[in-house]
Amino acid sequence: MLQKPESGALPIPQAEGKDGGRDGETQALTASQEEAPSPLLQESSKEDLGAGREEGAAEPALTPKGARTLAAKALARRRAYRRLDRTVAELVQFLLVKDKKKSPITRSEMVKYVIGDLKDLFPEIIARAAEHLRYVFGFELKQLGRKHHTYILINKLKPLEEEEEEEDLGGDGPRLGLLIMILGLIYMKGNSARETQVWEMLRRLGMRPSKYHFLFGYPKRLILEDFVQQRYLNYRQVPHTNPPECEFSWGPRSNLEISKMKVLGFVAKLHKKEPHHWPVQYREALADEADRARAKARAEASMRARARANQRAGIHPW
Repeated sequence: MLQKPESGALPIPQAEGKDGGRDGETQALTASQEEAPSPLLQESSKEDLGAGREEGAAEPALTPKGARTLAAKALARRRAYRRLDRTVAELVQFLLVKDKKKSPITRSEMVKYVIGDLKDLFPEIIARAAEHLRYVFGFELKQLGRKHHTYILINKLKPLEEEEEEEDLGGDGPRLGLLIMILGLIYMKGNSARETQVWEMLRRLGMRPSKYHFLFGYPKRLILEDFVQQRYLNYRQVPHTNPPECEFSWGPRSNLEISKMKVLGFVAKLHKKEPHHWPVQYREALADEADRARAKARAEASMRARARANQRAGIHPW
């Protein structure tokens, strides 16, 4: 996967080549399911990825010229990673558009129209794009043949295996995936997220909030009108902010239909970690699970009591 460079150059992927019958692209697609964390829920840009100093090592004194050189290299690294992130997002959109025609997508097309001079990083880019497609949009990227490097998208994976929630959203897996992404962002931000944070997350997914997207229409309108009006999201102005700022939180329908543990599990999959990696959110999700279990037990007990009362009164359900 992505290697941290020692200089300002672009990161170097693992060497391609056959390993047990699989080439570099196939290995990258497989490794994306196990290793690479997703940056989708991160708020800030990537941290400085320079070579770290060993603990206890003396920090050398920098001359003004050396400090400027170091700052320039750090800036170059950040720009390189931002470009890589942007290329991954563009490739995801390209693959989704091409899939509309249901024709295989070739590596040469991806390189020609999206990846360009980053073709040496193709295994890393395709692996990250596959991860975005799988977790966010519910598509699996499959390589048909290594000889001609052709791929197809299979619409068989769902962000969450909750049929009831998908039916409520019109049977639309991608819309459910987008909603779960927003709910996950809100949950990880302490149960509320500023509007600007949500729009920034959309941009990292390759969407512009006010620009038409072939899967979601206008994302900003979908969120502010559909998700808010259907009570999946609450939207309110933050008090005492100048200029005024607004924030999102979970709506009553989300609290009823979607468990926090499932959303935390979704976030954990994106970051290749276990849910208990976030102890505060994990404890809250456990408490939510306990509340749901108690509410379900009370409802079942009430139903049994009514059934017994009806039986004693000679009232039959049929």
